[in-house]
Amino acid sequence: MALNNRYDFVLLFDVKDGNPNGDPDAGNLPRTDAETGRGLVTDVSLKRKVRNFVGIVKGEQPPFEIYVKEKAILNKQHERAYQGIGAADLLGGEDKKRKGGDKVAEARDWMCKNFYDVRTFGAVMSTGINCGQVRGPVQLTFARSIDPVVAQEHAITRMAVATEAEAEKQGGDNRTMGRKFTIPYGLYVTHGFVSAHLANQTGFSEEDLELLWQSLAQMFEHDRSAARGEMTTRGLYVFKHDSQLGNAPAHRLFERIQPKLKESVAVPRDFADYTVSVIEEGMPSGVTLERKA
Repeated sequence: MALNNRYDFVLLFDVKDGNPNGDPDAGNLPRTDAETGRGLVTDVSLKRKVRNFVGIVKGEQPPFEIYVKEKAILNKQHERAYQGIGAADLLGGEDKKRKGGDKVAEARDWMCKNFYDVRTFGAVMSTGINCGQVRGPVQLTFARSIDPVVAQEHAITRMAVATEAEAEKQGGDNRTMGRKFTIPYGLYVTHGFVSAHLANQTGFSEEDLELLWQSLAQMFEHDRSAARGEMTTRGLYVFKHDSQLGNAPAHRLFERIQPKLKESVAVPRDFADYTVSVIEEGMPSGVTLERKA
């Protein structure tokens, strides 16, 4: 079923004794805003978790395949699209391979129909044989922690060795040393948007939308690792507009969700150290608020 409503949403999640999103350009330190010290998690990281959750729930079967995943050969998926629309003859020849002939629009529609993340987040599919570009109806901002976070560095050791030569050298307290970075605690907030107009272009449906809400609510439960510590969705607040274009500016709606550190707490270490105020009074006409998690 096509979308007839615009949605804006606020996602709250926290991390305890973990690294929610390491920066490879900074030795995998947790990402932070250099000026404020507040923690950051990229939209790419959050979308990865949604993709992984959908892949688990739907078993990587059409129409819920995942286009961007580990070791995926994207050009092979483009070839599948041309085979799927009966245009396999365009797979040969450099010029046709680059341009895709006049079948690009059909190939793009095939990709949207079969891949959940393409019709949800969009994709640039012009490498190899051309399947065009898709502007996704669902967009996320960077997540930002409510308060500054402090990255702690921990020394770790490994008793096992990789080679016999290392075993011969090892003795007593001689161990392989390493480093691990964590944040003791951080409560993060990210904002999201769902465009009904773009959804109807990609085929993003009401069923897809419900799967998105489920993913955002449960994605951390299936993404456990020692590096990430404890990560948990703490709130998913969805503003539903009764029209496709919307009935109020998104930023005005986001201001109605107000996480705040309790005055009695100097250093947060748990979600209970915060209060989340939800202002429902005076909601703009044509907008309703639903809590999904």
